[in-house]
Amino acid sequence: MDRLISLEPSNTVAIRIEPGHKWRGELTLRNVMYTMPVAFKLQPEHKSRYTAKPQSGIIAPLSALAVEITYHHPPGSALPEPFPARCGGGGGDLFLLHSVVVPGAAVKSPSSTFEVPGDWFAARKKQVFIDSGLRVMFVGSPIMVRLVAEGSMDEIREVMERSDPGWKLADSVDEHGQTLLHLAIARGRADLVQLLLEFEPCLEAPNRSLGYSPLEAAAAAGETLIAELLLARRASIERSETSNRGPVHLATGGGHAEVLKLLLLKGADLNALTKDGKTALHVAVEEQRRECARLLLSGGAKTDVHNGKDGDTPLHIAASYGDEDMVMLLLQKGAHKDVRNRYGKTAYGLAAEHGHAKLFDALKLGDRLCTAARKGEARQIHRLLENGAAINGRDQHGWTALHRASFKGHTKAIKALLEKGIDIDAKDEDGYIALHCTIESGHTKAVELLVKKGADPEARTNKGLSALQIAESLAYTGISRILGHGGACKDGSTQIAGAAASLLGGVRGGGSLGRDAEYGGLKKKQITRRRKGLRGSFDLSRQIAVL
Repeated sequence: MDRLISLEPSNTVAIRIEPGHKWRGELTLRNVMYTMPVAFKLQPEHKSRYTAKPQSGIIAPLSALAVEITYHHPPGSALPEPFPARCGGGGGDLFLLHSVVVPGAAVKSPSSTFEVPGDWFAARKKQVFIDSGLRVMFVGSPIMVRLVAEGSMDEIREVMERSDPGWKLADSVDEHGQTLLHLAIARGRADLVQLLLEFEPCLEAPNRSLGYSPLEAAAAAGETLIAELLLARRASIERSETSNRGPVHLATGGGHAEVLKLLLLKGADLNALTKDGKTALHVAVEEQRRECARLLLSGGAKTDVHNGKDGDTPLHIAASYGDEDMVMLLLQKGAHKDVRNRYGKTAYGLAAEHGHAKLFDALKLGDRLCTAARKGEARQIHRLLENGAAINGRDQHGWTALHRASFKGHTKAIKALLEKGIDIDAKDEDGYIALHCTIESGHTKAVELLVKKGADPEARTNKGLSALQIAESLAYTGISRILGHGGACKDGSTQIAGAAASLLGGVRGGGSLGRDAEYGGLKKKQITRRRKGLRGSFDLSRQIAVL
């Protein structure tokens, strides 16, 4: 600072540059003398570039005077050339400030119109001071856009700190409608985003091209750290009004699982719709983002939501694409096969329409095969297998068609399935093979057929029960004899069977059934009671749906 005049707020004048506006800045000169008026003169280093108004004047003791400095830029230019924005590193234009105590006069108030005689500032006078510390720094939207594009961290901070807070430079946009946050996100610069957030930019300001908020842009780009920074500042996780897709849809569509996890932790609505009526799960299926689909389904995304265009559910879309893995994932998570879209088509219908034969079994034929097996329709079994049904396919309970036919005791259906090569010892989720199922339901002929065809009588369930132990626990003496003649292992069976009989005595009304019971001859209430009793002991029961 000089000895007679101080510069406020600093020794730098910020000239604001905005398209379509006058490029100008303002500084305040304060006389620090208590009793003497001071004359001043501002002299720009480049006289053709700048005008100071007033350029000279007199300031009363301890008074201040505002000076406007204008930069004369060529018409149509976006930035000053050269680009003197970096005042801290030796760049920037300079002004010389001449000051002198007014000789032999007493001025009570500042005067901006007084023409100060030039000889007052003659170098030979002892009381003339010349200070070259006044620098020019350019600020404004174009400057900020340039600095962010260049990644100039120090210059960004300096410009922001020296600017008038009312200018809100943090909300600057470029000629394409990109905010500074969007520019930093596009560059993948989390450090720039963190710096800009210090100056409180609008977190919901959309870009012009896609209407994305900064969080939506970060989600679309897969920038997890940036998304975390924005969420820490309470950026909205909902879809913005100007965007077709919200953060959860954009993260899913790009396959950015880490961003999606972050959004899920923050409570994003997994079933929120895009502007055209799609959920994030629709997007995951369309873009074949299986990892994201798993995350969404694990988080509770609904499987049967219809989209806004065709009324398709995610399963419809997966079926039309022939995406077998996605179809199986959706079915495992409870998607319904029979839901119809706006045109009355099921997922199977779309798979058939597009020729995706590998999906026929999962979407329809497998269910039909199990139904035919349950009903004992041997001819229908042959037709379905010829049309593409998987011989060893499983239903939602983990049962094959052989489990179904065996449980109902349909020997013709069992023969048809065995002729086609079905796995006779395939286990369900509880470790039951078809032989266990037909023993449980007490079908003697079916047991005999399965044993003759090679079913493993020593196969054990997940609870460690053999076929013979199940038969003895239910007092099926005829079946026990068949298994005994077939070579079934009886080690420990008597003791276990006795315990089972004791546990099941109340369920079976006490004592032996006296003959091998056929489930077809029991009433449904009896079956339910029996299965509840079995569930309490050896877990021999199945879902009542199999009946």
